Amino acid sequence: MNIDYDSLFCFVDDFYKGFEPWYKKSLLTCGTKKRNRECKMSLSEIITILIAFHQSGMACFKYFYLELMRNYRNLFNYLVHYDRFVALIKLAFPAVICLLKTLEGAVTEYIFIDATPMAVCHNLREKRHKVFKGLAKKGKTSTGWFFGFKLHFIFNTYGEIVRMQITGGNIDDRSPVMSLMKDISAKLIGDKGYISKKLSAELFNQNVTLITKIKKKMKNCLMDMTDKMMLMKRSFIETIFSSIKLLGTLIHHRHRSPVNAFTHLFAGLISYQIRDDKPSLDQLLKLNP
Repeated sequence: MNIDYDSLFCFVDDFYKGFEPWYKKSLLTCGTKKRNRECKMSLSEIITILIAFHQSGMACFKYFYLELMRNYRNLFNYLVHYDRFVALIKLAFPAVICLLKTLEGAVTEYIFIDATPMAVCHNLREKRHKVFKGLAKKGKTSTGWFFGFKLHFIFNTYGEIVRMQITGGNIDDRSPVMSLMKDISAKLIGDKGYISKKLSAELFNQNVTLITKIKKKMKNCLMDMTDKMMLMKRSFIETIFSSIKLLGTLIHHRHRSPVNAFTHLFAGLISYQIRDDKPSLDQLLKLNP
């Protein structure tokens, strides 16, 4: 595993030193004193391990953690038993969300929107599934039916995540667009699934131009050449999704806790955000001018 644990830990620890005082100050209390024993593992170490898992390329987190205990124990102050670490993962949930939020990319002139499914089990086990009961929903994409969630993303031309939202699998791709585009003014490029007169009008009132391809029976309209060229490059979003999915970030069939599952998801997205080799539209334009 060629992972620079020192650099990764320093990055996470610098964030946590600023996050911890604010988080403890923001917590609500019931007025009763409770035990607040410090864990032998620091939260920075827990988050570092979660992010490093997605950088390792391994498919099984248990095997990855046991490998750490065998060969990389000297890099950490203390490594707890695997079962104990799984119980500690939920403590990292708030910090991981805030860390991902701080890594959001800047809004560029053109931004791209799309959604991808996150199945939580096989379709045949849908009625027996209990972990995400009441949360996961059955939905359909161009590739077929699935049971789980939809991840809605907005990317900039550098391949960075600008905004994201998680919904049930049965939610229409157009439903979360307005909340995702809040306080953003840019040219928004999407696929045919985002075609809607009402949505286009609402976005236009927000100084956002929705650019999509047209369906067969729709009338053609004039389009700026630059807009047309950027629309032709929309498929680079699929390159981003493939890059994220190859590391197993969107696979959650083995989890037994929703909080742990989403913590792993956000840790995987953080791993993607801090990569230097993210798929970038600028790179594609250089290769295919």
